[in-house]
Amino acid sequence: MNKPHFAVAALADNVAFIEQQLFHTDDLVKHAVVLHDTPGMLLYIDSVVDQEVVQTHILGDLYDSSNDSHSHNMFTTLGSSKDNDLQTAVEALIQGNCAFILDGICEFYILSSEKWYARSTAEPENEGVIRGPHNGFVEPLQVNLNLVRKQLTSPSLIVRYHTVGSKTRTKVAVVYVQDLANPELVENVQHRIQSIDSDMVMPPGFIQEFMEDNPYSLFPQQLSTERPDRVVAHLMEGRVAIIADGSPSALIAPVTFFAFYQSPDDYHGRWLISSFLRFIRMVSFMIAFTLPAVYIATITFHWAILPLELAHTIKKSLQNIPFPALVEAMLLELIFEVLREAGVRLPSRVGQTIGIVGGLVIGDAIVRAGLVSYTMIIVVSLTAISSFLIPSHEMSSAVRILRFPMMVAAAIFGYIGISFGLVILTIHLCKLETFGTPYFAPLAPFRLADMKDVMIRFPIWALRGRPHGTQAQKLKQQDFPRSWKRRE
Repeated sequence: MNKPHFAVAALADNVAFIEQQLFHTDDLVKHAVVLHDTPGMLLYIDSVVDQEVVQTHILGDLYDSSNDSHSHNMFTTLGSSKDNDLQTAVEALIQGNCAFILDGICEFYILSSEKWYARSTAEPENEGVIRGPHNGFVEPLQVNLNLVRKQLTSPSLIVRYHTVGSKTRTKVAVVYVQDLANPELVENVQHRIQSIDSDMVMPPGFIQEFMEDNPYSLFPQQLSTERPDRVVAHLMEGRVAIIADGSPSALIAPVTFFAFYQSPDDYHGRWLISSFLRFIRMVSFMIAFTLPAVYIATITFHWAILPLELAHTIKKSLQNIPFPALVEAMLLELIFEVLREAGVRLPSRVGQTIGIVGGLVIGDAIVRAGLVSYTMIIVVSLTAISSFLIPSHEMSSAVRILRFPMMVAAAIFGYIGISFGLVILTIHLCKLETFGTPYFAPLAPFRLADMKDVMIRFPIWALRGRPHGTQAQKLKQQDFPRSWKRRE
């Protein structure tokens, strides 16, 4: 924290101090203005201010005020404030404001003139829905807060600002509902944000790593989303949202493992269909990291469990393969990861072509060369498709990495290795906590009342209480939402 440096009466000394603090940067602009026979100086950094605001409003107001006997009537068309700490002036200039200093006066004006570059609040590509709102967060913090307040028009919605990063000075907003969020949770979140001591903090990844309880775990412990409606839904359950300037996504805390498998579409469709789709996602989690391991263990140690016809078919496909099943699977999985990464990094049109053509050409060529079997191609393809069903990119990445140690355990110990791997994974999930909330709730600890919105989704009118894991002050959410039915 910089020490205060109070303005002095001499204009030249004040301007010299500001120039020194900004290391005489070339984009610092100085406009000399005479106001009522008093020399003054308007300072701003031209790369971050709105030039139209400066020319039309600020300089226009200054020239108009030069003929006015009352200087306090200046800057009536935009926000302004007075201060006497030159360090405040330096920070204001960096943020895109102007500073107006008069000679012989130990105070100065700070004038709002930030330049906004905001793209359209279109629906995020990686969180598209069929029904529901089709807007998403963008980079400016104020725009994102506006999207949240438009959907949650309550005086209980509270925003607390923080600044992190001694050099980047990233503005962070902690958002919560006053009468729902647990005060201890809010205090804990704000304490962790204030404790960040780093020169550079780039949201959201930096903030997420600085705040999480278990940084060495593969599993994400804060939910990242670009959808305002998803943020509002979690706020109404008593959670806290962390939104940073410059990032089109918000972090939600605390969350459980099952929150990463819930989609906004689940609450906009029929509850039976939504429950079926969510159950498929949960099954895909198991397939995504156990199917290759099960296949390796089966053809290496446990041929006897296969039907005779299927065993003969698989054996024929493996006759000319020179590698063991583990090497086959590792080779194909790594090729798939390379193709996937190439598709992400290349432009969208080229990336899709690389993904489709590369997969077909390389897949066909590698089978014809006798390096892998057709059966392994099917197994790896099903595994890849299952990982795409996970709504959260971070959770999908964690599951993709988990399949590699599972394959090694299956190749060495067979089904016993898979069993031990699942036991270790379950123990790890049960031990994890995020902001004091058990990560594997409501399975561990088990709460039957909270199971209505986990594996499947009960009808909205049956979800009368908020999850206990959110630590909300008010757990009751609704009384008799179908009271019209009771009156009939």
